[in-house]
Amino acid sequence: MSVEACLFLIGGGPGIDVGALSSAAQEIAGLKRFVFHCRDESPSGDPFLKSPANHPNLVFQWYFDDLGLLEAALQRQGAIQSALEVAARMLLDHGAFVQQVMAVRKLKAEDGQAPAERCTYLVSYEGEADDFNAWLTHYMTHHPPLMMQLPGLRELEIYTRVDYRTGLAFARAAAMQRNKVAFDDFSALSAALASPVRAKMKADFDALPRYRGDALHYPMHSIYGNLPAS
Repeated sequence: MSVEACLFLIGGGPGIDVGALSSAAQEIAGLKRFVFHCRDESPSGDPFLKSPANHPNLVFQWYFDDLGLLEAALQRQGAIQSALEVAARMLLDHGAFVQQVMAVRKLKAEDGQAPAERCTYLVSYEGEADDFNAWLTHYMTHHPPLMMQLPGLRELEIYTRVDYRTGLAFARAAAMQRNKVAFDDFSALSAALASPVRAKMKADFDALPRYRGDALHYPMHSIYGNLPAS
């Protein structure tokens, strides 16, 4: 199981030219993968959950093999800030995004090159577990084997917090954990959410050690940056 560091930038709106940002990202030293997720308005929903009220418009993921390289890119006036400024069609104030760097547990990935687009279900655990070690031990032992049974699943990643240095002025997010499951399209996601596996996942979630807070789920349209091979 490989472990990467991933920067999440969450928020955004019409003031970001995502095409320009994707082009600028190709110049960032150490950046291995770049994905941006756009809010989807598909009527398909999760039968076990209500749609969150604060659905983000954009989520950017910047993947690095080395936390030091990511921190270098995050310096004030560094490569990531420069890329954002190139892509901004309006002033990027401190409220444009929230930021968080997390460790990546890549549990299912493409054998070859990822497609240009996908549909993704992003999950954010915004609260705290009474005992995070017990939570994560139970979660990693029991939940991924169920998630891997979701029909049509193409990718599965689980993220946990790390301490990091940043020069970006955006507020820091503090999600305890994030997940990403990806599918070919939204009909595939809808089929997975309607499958019997979701009931098993809900039962396992209810059996987790005590957790206080929101567990937010966002369906997103995902576009993969075309970074040159290293």
